Amino acid sequence: TLLTDFGTKEHYVASMKGVILSINPQCILIDITHQVNPHDIQEGAFILANTYSYFPKGTIHLSVVDPGVGGGRRAILLVTQNYFFVGPDNGLFTLIAQREKVKQVVVLTKRKYFLPKVSMTFHGRDIFAPVAAHLSLGIKPNVFGYEIGSLEELEFGKPIIKERKLLGEILHIDTFGNLVSNIDEEKLFRFIQSRPIVIRAGREAIHGLKKGYWEGKKGELIALLGSGGFLEVSVREGNAQKMLGVKRGDTIKIQVSG
Repeated sequence: TLLTDFGTKEHYVASMKGVILSINPQCILIDITHQVNPHDIQEGAFILANTYSYFPKGTIHLSVVDPGVGGGRRAILLVTQNYFFVGPDNGLFTLIAQREKVKQVVVLTKRKYFLPKVSMTFHGRDIFAPVAAHLSLGIKPNVFGYEIGSLEELEFGKPIIKERKLLGEILHIDTFGNLVSNIDEEKLFRFIQSRPIVIRAGREAIHGLKKGYWEGKKGELIALLGSGGFLEVSVREGNAQKMLGVKRGDTIKIQVSG
């Protein structure tokens, strides 16, 4: 799979695919997305974490959101119990390391598996793509470099209970303007215990949860559990982010009512 912030207008994604297919013409390539907001490592990490596990075991996930390309950050191959991840060690694989059993982290140093000429600005094409392709041919992970014991990690806020309120934050805003929080189903139901609740986002209050978008009226602000298992604030056939004027990192509060 490929996930990047490159967009599809330029030559970048096609160049990476060309490198992979030149090394392994039998490789099946699936685009997760190339529309990650430019340089937004956290968004890339969230999208990857909500996608990778739906692919067959053994899939190689090539992910490049890399504002520090050419600098001091390491190029790595992350090997988990079920998958392989190739990309920059800049926090992009934070959520993967939390959800998967990590077996190896290999820093990519063996230049024989890179393109002959490595650009300082396009490691996706010159390092990550050829390594992923060689890996798909059965080259063992430890051949690509040396092993390390840790990854760079991003700080993802965790929900807390304070003054009898469950406080979370907006973790992701999707294409439809839905506000995906960091409050998962387990934490939510453990807190509310079947009691009526009020969810506050921006300056608005939402009473109770809907089972799906269909339960809301057109233009109505609603709260529900989204497909990723997180509390989500949405507008039926509308855009919650535009309606509320909020941004990623803003607080979502849940309080038991009555």
